[in-house]
Amino acid sequence: MTDHRLLEAKLESLFAYMTGDHKGRWGMDIEQWDWVPGVGIVSIMAYGKRTGSEPVIRYVREWAERNKEKAGGAKVINAMAPFAVFPELYRLTREERYLKQSEEIVRWMMNEAPRTREGALEHTVTESVQFREQAWADTVYMAVLLIARHAGLTGDRAAAAEALRQTMLHLRLLQEPETGVLFHGWNCEAGDHMSAVRWTRANAWIALAVPEIVEEIGGLVDIPEELHGRYAALAKGLLSYRAAGGLWHTVLDRPDFYKESSGSAGIACGFVKAARIGLVDPSYAASALLTVEGLLPLIRANGEVAGVSGGTPVMESAEAYNRIKTYPTLYGQGLTMQLLTEALAIE
Repeated sequence: MTDHRLLEAKLESLFAYMTGDHKGRWGMDIEQWDWVPGVGIVSIMAYGKRTGSEPVIRYVREWAERNKEKAGGAKVINAMAPFAVFPELYRLTREERYLKQSEEIVRWMMNEAPRTREGALEHTVTESVQFREQAWADTVYMAVLLIARHAGLTGDRAAAAEALRQTMLHLRLLQEPETGVLFHGWNCEAGDHMSAVRWTRANAWIALAVPEIVEEIGGLVDIPEELHGRYAALAKGLLSYRAAGGLWHTVLDRPDFYKESSGSAGIACGFVKAARIGLVDPSYAASALLTVEGLLPLIRANGEVAGVSGGTPVMESAEAYNRIKTYPTLYGQGLTMQLLTEALAIE
């Protein structure tokens, strides 16, 4: 059993490092409005909410206030990630601006955001590059999670139905029937998975997002058996690829590649969330503790998480994923923070 005092100390160090002055560092500058700080701020909110820490929650509120002029400046799918804290901020403060902007962004995604020919949200980014007609696993966490949270807050059945539709589309397009795990992306024009790499962090985005999406929308729409079956197959497949020390290699089926922290944390955290709502057997939550033990030595004394791969588009080969440099990032910090926060509740 992991020592809760150790987890709490590590969480405090993660928070301190994330909220320090990292101006100008792409992976660690939280004063931006994009997916990297988005995952960071969503994770900080999850930590504050679980522990009831007023200073942590206050930080999220102050961050939202400081960055409100940047919100919505770039309407692309990856830049939707920070908005996922708005439904919770509205619950806490009842400030209408959070509800209003959440509604505006969700409507944009439902009615205007680019889609592939299958109807999946096209993966768009703030960088000057286009991924036309491509569906990526990342989108489920960066965008669909917000739609689900807004639906759960407001009781919006249309938004709930869209969250479910996008989740199922991404699972159908990306899941490999033989193994249950996911490819990183799908090219709708070519009708293929491009390099067809089973990238670990891609699997983490969906493994982590789906349980929360189901929890948020379960009272508004019927969750199909297909989703249960696909998630169970995903979890089983992922567990089969985990290395002895509790982590996953940066490409699931390449044990000769380096082990990667952020994807490992995201997958294990997803297991805990999924077990809590009955998507998988309770043993998956207990199994996540091995990943916790594997990650703890990678959290340095200053709170920096080591072994986190940098930002990664769909690469041209499996080997290219292994060449991605590792360095500290807010998503690596955040996914580790989310796992340790969930581990506090494991019996």
